[in-house]
Amino acid sequence: MAMLNVNRDVQDVFYRYKMPCIIAKVEGKGNGVKTVIVNMSDVAKAVGRPATYACKFFGCELGAQTQFDLKNDRYIVNGSHESSRLQDMLDIFIKKFILCAECDNPETTMIVKRGTIGLVCKACGNQSLVDLRHKLCTYIIKNPPQKDKKEKATKPTKGRERGHSSEEDNQNHQKKNGNKENNNVKMRYIYLIEIHFCSRQGVANGVNDSFGDDDWSVDVSEAAVAARMNEITSGAATLALTDDLERTPSERANMLYGFIKKRINAGTIMDASKDIATEAERLDMKSKAPLILVELLCNENMREQFKTYRNHFLRLCHGNKKAQKALLGAFEKTVELHQEALLPKVAHIIKDLYDQDIVDEEVIIEWGEHPSKKYVSKELSKAIHKKAEPVINWLKEAEEESSEEEEE
Repeated sequence: MAMLNVNRDVQDVFYRYKMPCIIAKVEGKGNGVKTVIVNMSDVAKAVGRPATYACKFFGCELGAQTQFDLKNDRYIVNGSHESSRLQDMLDIFIKKFILCAECDNPETTMIVKRGTIGLVCKACGNQSLVDLRHKLCTYIIKNPPQKDKKEKATKPTKGRERGHSSEEDNQNHQKKNGNKENNNVKMRYIYLIEIHFCSRQGVANGVNDSFGDDDWSVDVSEAAVAARMNEITSGAATLALTDDLERTPSERANMLYGFIKKRINAGTIMDASKDIATEAERLDMKSKAPLILVELLCNENMREQFKTYRNHFLRLCHGNKKAQKALLGAFEKTVELHQEALLPKVAHIIKDLYDQDIVDEEVIIEWGEHPSKKYVSKELSKAIHKKAEPVINWLKEAEEESSEEEEE
């Protein structure tokens, strides 16, 4: 089988990172024609990525559907495609998702963390983020390599002859002694991602509390609102060109913000509860939508506004604990903005959220046990939880009584 350099820009015949040429076989006729990539698994092992990634990449680039049969090791791209064309596309895949951005070395580790894809180079130690605008990124985030049980992404194959036993022994020695170093590199990259997200979410010093670790907050200050609206206006032309789900969480939040704001300005917000829930689900922002909804619909009259817009919040929060946690975070932020009016009413508002079935009992109890500085200062969070104690204790007692009755 003919072997090629993994980075085909390198013309050195002694380049040690090799991969087999793609072998494509066209099957079927007419509308049922398809291309089977016979040695997709071998190519994937050589470049150090799951075979599904490369095959899916071909489908994205060609605008064709792909099929995977991992059990029988079959990777299919609909349509008739030549091996040379697929090989050229594989070069693009390698440049985007494999080669180190600093030294062009293909020996990189892919790490998926909190909606980002990163590459850590084992040669120079460089850490870089992959451009998320490509459609394949959505698939990679949903199917990270660490969780791929069917295939194990290995590092690029070093071209060697069978007789080179000394080199094989050297590689075994490096593999045995290099695990600790590789783990350290991976941990450094994860720490880099943590800092990136903490700074974006406005968490001081990169600290994230236990309650709401999976939450993403929206800054509700006037400056942030103005900046978001400016981004929506200036970036509308660019954003319209790409698939909405490929955009970052902040971009999708801005889109949902503009969608709700438009209905408020048009005076149709009361009848828009279903449309808002549908748009939030389309943008994969349903769990974060309460943050934006509270920002736009609530102020010092929050108690009455929760009753007025009950259907809006119910459609987003019913059966969705993440959305309920986000709503409680937005509630804390609104209390911060209107402390004199809302701090004395904290217990009443929490009770209203429970009575109107917007937030579940167990979510309120969990929230009450973990004051957090994710949305407001630690001191204010403690003050809010202190005001809410009567309701939380009442819920706990009711839960205990219910458990005792069930036991009897």
